[in-house]
Amino acid sequence: MAGILCACLLSIIGPASAAEPVFFDWFEYRGHDAVFEAPLPEGHYRNPVLAGFHPDPSITRAGDKFYLVNSSFAYFPGIPVFESDDLVHWKQIGNVIERPSQLDFDGLGMSRGVFAPAIEYHDGTFYVVNTAVDSGGNFIATARDPAGPWSDPTWLPTIGGIDPSLFFDDDGRVYILNNDAPEGEPRYDGHRAVWMQEFDIARLQPFGPRKVLIDGGVDPSTNPIWIEGPHIYKRDGWYYLNAAEGGTGPQHSQVILRSRQVWGPYTPYENNPILTQRDLDPARAHPVTNAGHADLVEGPDGRWWATFLASRNYGGVHYNTGRETYLLPVEWKDGWPTILPPGREIPYTAPGPTFMSGPADQAPSTGNFIWRDEFDGPTLDRAWMFVRVPKQAWADLGVQPGQLAITPLAEGLDTLRNPSFLARRQQHLAFEASTAFMLPEPGTEAGMAAFQNETHWYFLGVRRSGGKAELFLEKSSGEAAETIASAMIEPGERLKLKIAGNGGAYSFAYDADGRGWQWLKQHDDGTILSTDVAGGFVGATLGPYARDVQDK
Repeated sequence: MAGILCACLLSIIGPASAAEPVFFDWFEYRGHDAVFEAPLPEGHYRNPVLAGFHPDPSITRAGDKFYLVNSSFAYFPGIPVFESDDLVHWKQIGNVIERPSQLDFDGLGMSRGVFAPAIEYHDGTFYVVNTAVDSGGNFIATARDPAGPWSDPTWLPTIGGIDPSLFFDDDGRVYILNNDAPEGEPRYDGHRAVWMQEFDIARLQPFGPRKVLIDGGVDPSTNPIWIEGPHIYKRDGWYYLNAAEGGTGPQHSQVILRSRQVWGPYTPYENNPILTQRDLDPARAHPVTNAGHADLVEGPDGRWWATFLASRNYGGVHYNTGRETYLLPVEWKDGWPTILPPGREIPYTAPGPTFMSGPADQAPSTGNFIWRDEFDGPTLDRAWMFVRVPKQAWADLGVQPGQLAITPLAEGLDTLRNPSFLARRQQHLAFEASTAFMLPEPGTEAGMAAFQNETHWYFLGVRRSGGKAELFLEKSSGEAAETIASAMIEPGERLKLKIAGNGGAYSFAYDADGRGWQWLKQHDDGTILSTDVAGGFVGATLGPYARDVQDK
């Protein structure tokens, strides 16, 4: 299912509100980051391989294809599933959480919901284990086809904490790992442990005793924080325990341990961490930070690769594009893997796998590109997401073919439910997003939003006022929303709006009936859309939005 517009789903979530729809002609996104302008050498690829908000990547191989999943938190559909032939060119083929009946995110902030999924393939079945934070706990979902449909969640009530993953041993036994509180009282804030328990893959439930494999981290004497995202792999008779450490900010890192026995004891690598950027000069040009949460996979040529998250910062601490998915080769030496030697920057271009295929262009996953949706398909493009799970069918491509009809809801962008806003990831530090639409009827405000969470957003919109049309820019930066710019325009039939960003400077423009672009507000402080200001774990999104204000 490519979107929420299929008839079966519309019947599940019920009819939309009674307000008149707003018709959007198209939506266009242009990205033009300086780091993507350099020509790509032959046989190379660009990092990140999934630009924009694609955190916590987990990867598996099935035959000659690779499958990757990401966290999506309180966005819906949830847990996107990507497919690739070569680890470089990725295409989204489905979502694990795609039916409203599977999960509900109402009442949750945007950085709750589905955290850090882990995907595995075994004996013809795909498995995703995940934590639905504040919305059910840990669960497992399965599919024979990674494109879906995926099963409803099977809950794991005896598994606490976050970041579960599965390990299939070659003797037929299966294990579940996860981050949880340590045995006894935590010694300090951020003191966590990695636990393991055997797993009955037929019943999809753990059994037997649970055991702590790592208490605190690789060096407990230093009070390491947030050991998480554990995975086990087996190579040359060794069991390798791979985990993140140091939190998801600038101190993030990846560590490795190994043992001859699956239950341990696990010995840390003396040259840990095997990936971090915390030892680099924060004033370096075009910094990539927050690197960690890696998963490893072996290619068909026997070489290993790592997918991991990292962020592209500006101004030292800001990143509006969230945590993205990166790819690097794994080097094995003396029986230990390393993703990146100490002191080395994550490269924006790198030599690809020997089995890399297709053109060098990786758009629209990364690089500079123009992406345009004419709304002329039968279903929404997979790039679009909803803020939480829709309860009404307010988005429709069939009412007026070639246009997106949004029937406005009364929910504002500050709601903890579902506003009538379609969200597309911001993938560049320098970008332009624009749309064209019919002016709304009285009692409706419509336009486009730049959204980070329910307390940090912009709404560039228009409303009818006494025979005129009033253009306005609302901003929320943690307090009550305020209007920071407005203008009266002639109430023609169509209006184009544009949001342009360059690092932390966001500008807002309009074109009324083809008279040319005019700025309503330039160079506003868009750091409100950065994760460090807004909090949480998501990146900024953009898209068309309409709201019903008849009763306000």
